Amino acid sequence: MKIEPLPPRLYRDAITLWRVTGLTRPWNDPETDLRTAMAGPASTVLAGIDDRTLVATAMVGHDGHRGWVYYLAVEPSRQAGGLGRQMMRACEQWVRARGISKLQLMVRTENQAVIDFYATLGYTDAKVVVLGRRLDERTT
Repeated sequence: MKIEPLPPRLYRDAITLWRVTGLTRPWNDPETDLRTAMAGPASTVLAGIDDRTLVATAMVGHDGHRGWVYYLAVEPSRQAGGLGRQMMRACEQWVRARGISKLQLMVRTENQAVIDFYATLGYTDAKVVVLGRRLDERTT
């Protein structure tokens, strides 16, 4: 698998992968998320490509102090084969290359399998609570 910034020809495939793996929510437009990440100087979407086919993604960015990962996804038939681990290492390298020394991510509390996956990579519960407030008319 080759890891590189997501090429525009694979944008639709990335969104499909996010939907298939349950990463999208009705209140977040994945196309807007993708285009914003690709356009920003402090973010990108990394693509895991095997034989010109998208098999994994990870959105990575930073705020100048902390790096963040979103949309880590691996094609379901390729899960548990080390691709998620490779994508996370690529995210760590991307953040480190920009002088950022901490990488964070959010996992829904009910998703224990994913929490366990990140624990195998050395990620720990930061013992913080994420608070949020909608600033649009949506209620969820």
